[in-house]
Amino acid sequence: MADEVEMFFFPFMGGGHQIPMIDIARLFASHGVKSTIVAAPNNALSFQRSIARDQDSGRPISIHPLDLPPVSELPDSDMSATPFTDTCMLQEPLKVLLIARRPDCIVVDMFHSSLADVIDEAGVPRIVFIGNGCFSRCAQEPESVYHVKFGQLNKFTPKQYLCTAGLWASGYSYIQVHGKTLDMVESEYDPFERPGLPKEIKMTRSQLSQFHKSQGGGKPRGRMWNSVDRSLGVVVNSFLDLEPAYVECFKKEMARKAWVVGPVSLCNRNVEDKAERGQQAAIDEQSCLSWLNAKETNSVLYISFGSLARLTPKQLLEVAYGLEASSCSFIWAVRKIFKPSENGEGGREDWLPSGFEERLKESRKGLIIRGWAPQLLILEHPSVGGYMTHCWWNSTLEGVSTGVPMVTFPHSAEQFLNEKLISDVLRIGVQVGSTEWTSWNAEPGPPVGREKVEAAVRKVMDGGEEAAEMRRRAKDLGEKAKRAVEQGGSSYEDAEALIQELKSRKKVRG
Repeated sequence: MADEVEMFFFPFMGGGHQIPMIDIARLFASHGVKSTIVAAPNNALSFQRSIARDQDSGRPISIHPLDLPPVSELPDSDMSATPFTDTCMLQEPLKVLLIARRPDCIVVDMFHSSLADVIDEAGVPRIVFIGNGCFSRCAQEPESVYHVKFGQLNKFTPKQYLCTAGLWASGYSYIQVHGKTLDMVESEYDPFERPGLPKEIKMTRSQLSQFHKSQGGGKPRGRMWNSVDRSLGVVVNSFLDLEPAYVECFKKEMARKAWVVGPVSLCNRNVEDKAERGQQAAIDEQSCLSWLNAKETNSVLYISFGSLARLTPKQLLEVAYGLEASSCSFIWAVRKIFKPSENGEGGREDWLPSGFEERLKESRKGLIIRGWAPQLLILEHPSVGGYMTHCWWNSTLEGVSTGVPMVTFPHSAEQFLNEKLISDVLRIGVQVGSTEWTSWNAEPGPPVGREKVEAAVRKVMDGGEEAAEMRRRAKDLGEKAKRAVEQGGSSYEDAEALIQELKSRKKVRG
């Protein structure tokens, strides 16, 4: 058909980026777009069964494994690929494919920045999937708002009053900061305000990466962000009702064009899709569901720190003691453990308190999953009433879309900003008290103590008036998330707007 739109989707290998990108491809296929997922051969194995089910239901979606040279060393496919994983080997086979097929666009992950020039040379419109929400992007770009730092109002000089009046009359956006900003603080733990945001957000220097400390919190510039700036626009996994002021700011101030189409996890509608999302789980879904079915509504806390984070045995031990002291039922998915050794990984047993697992089996209070967990299946179960999360955006949105309040335990990347969205803006979560930003490959700082873990868990799970109000807000957001992706919803309409944009560009090209 002449007006049929064909889109390519090129996900990154890391779980927090690959998983939502696959969902985005499936989402556009549900809108009737001919969708092709481009992947390195070994990466296709983790999602081919869900794509096969979509094909069986008549959706126009397929996988195209790239032909790589025999000597090429393929990127990791275990969902733990880091942002610095080299994908240069994919340049030539991708270019050959694009020239041969000429799709109407390719949606490519921001971490594939080395491929931007190849795509642009092939003449294919490039749209970037950024992997973040709008709030964190706005909070990292204070230069987008004209900031004015004044002292107390009664200390203004006549000249300062004139300056303020002139700015107000000029029509420029500006903010008066009465508290401390980043450049005013001396201690790593002295709170400062993130300026330029609709709501006051306080952080500490210790919660920022080294780059953002040196740049005053600004957005990193370099090949990755330059490639975003040169693209047709960006696709964002979020929804309008979650962060309305920040979606508006992002669209108007920070992107050439942006289409907000999430939460994309909601395209997984059957048990098989939810159970297999990401990769094969370390527990079969029936065993997991059977354990959950025996629990009361909202009585179980789910704990997961994602596919990349590596907590120390000391930190995991503190979490275990805190969970046990809370008397809360829980499911805990444990992936990688940081332990300095020859291979950088420690064993899986030395982080448990003595007799811990035996007591869990006897009381049936907890279930430990060593490896990948069927996260969506767990979070959507009625017995799950809380989620302890590292606050990466994919996991944050899954918690939001399932209507579950959260215990926030950030470590790296933009996770501390997502924590502020959860706890301070949306008020659907409680901070556990993590204060140290740590790179994914560095040894984490001092552990958060068991007392803080217990207190945060109790605050979310004990069912008091404050917890009930938090749960009500979370459930309301979950319902709004579902409406956003249904026909007539904001995310549905943004997806349709992108499709219409591509159709219009196709007509212009003739």
